[in-house]
Amino acid sequence: MRRSSRATILLTGVAAAVVGAAIIFGLAVVTNYKQVGNLVKVIHLIETQYVKEVPTSRLIEGALDGIVNSLDDPYSVYLEPETFKRFKEQMRGSFGGLGILVGIRGENQLTVVRPFEGTPADRAGLREGDVIVEIDGIETKNIDLETAVALMRGPVGTEVKLKVKRENNEDLLDFCITREEIQIPTVESRMLDDSIGYILLTQFAENTVIEFEQALEELKDRGMKALILDLRNNPGGNLSTAVRIADQFLAKGPIVKIDYRQGEDQTYPADKKALDMPLVVLVNEGSASASEIVAGAVKDSRVGTLVGEKTFGKGVVQTVFELDNGAGLKLTTARYLTPSGYDLNKKGIEPDILVPLPDDAGQDLQLQKAVELLQEKLG
Repeated sequence: MRRSSRATILLTGVAAAVVGAAIIFGLAVVTNYKQVGNLVKVIHLIETQYVKEVPTSRLIEGALDGIVNSLDDPYSVYLEPETFKRFKEQMRGSFGGLGILVGIRGENQLTVVRPFEGTPADRAGLREGDVIVEIDGIETKNIDLETAVALMRGPVGTEVKLKVKRENNEDLLDFCITREEIQIPTVESRMLDDSIGYILLTQFAENTVIEFEQALEELKDRGMKALILDLRNNPGGNLSTAVRIADQFLAKGPIVKIDYRQGEDQTYPADKKALDMPLVVLVNEGSASASEIVAGAVKDSRVGTLVGEKTFGKGVVQTVFELDNGAGLKLTTARYLTPSGYDLNKKGIEPDILVPLPDDAGQDLQLQKAVELLQEKLG
């Protein structure tokens, strides 16, 4: 069901859901009986006066979506049965994809950060900066990143239809892309000169730690004495992967703290081993979630310097709950805190050295600044 359709039935849907809950749990749990009375009245008016008959299931779907939307939390999402089914399939195994890195930009717009060369998305003509408006008919306005990625993934050989808004193009573009098995390394590395190594992390996947450690060893074998870690446009990923990457740089203290509303809080500590060399971490507004865990740990522990622009500001943890009707609920249940206790959610992490990078910049000014800093440290 499209968000626009759900919005039109929000009030009636909320009524249906709340009254249903009241029947199950008893009206005693409801503190404001006048509001309950209004909800019952609205349902009765719809049943008797509305211009056409509306399926009860539609009202309930709208209610559930509306209740979660009322939290004003872009990461808490009600997943109707079909969307949740596809979400679980993506989480269970290895499925095909399109070969694009996406992020949330501007006014909660799902945006193509990078199409990877030779992938279905690249061959179809998707470009950096394209805004994905719909995925298989599902509107993406205010969608959370994990749900969007799950919708675009699926069994190899199946198709996904995208509606895309492109800059300087009034009409929406339609793409029908066949999914393929995508093997994209999450780590890219090279030497920038005789002593400065460079590692780019595109996301924090399960295999990222192994790739990262291999890249580190190769760069050290080639004479690396200082490192630039590029987390720009990295949307995040696996929490444990972020902790293990950050642990490469911290010799003591906490890496990240997780503050739960219910239950015991968690602190992930660093071990005694750490990369002992000058470090610069590149960040921008596309650095989110797990990227901010690493950036926050580096900044608070002062083992490196953050260069670039303020990060996105996603410092919350989601838990997925399965509902009885085949639907699901992804609910924010905790928040990340940096080692100093800073709550970065909706605020982001400020770099130690601010270096804006305009769209029309002919050179990578942020990378240049990182190289200059490390050359100074190396003397």
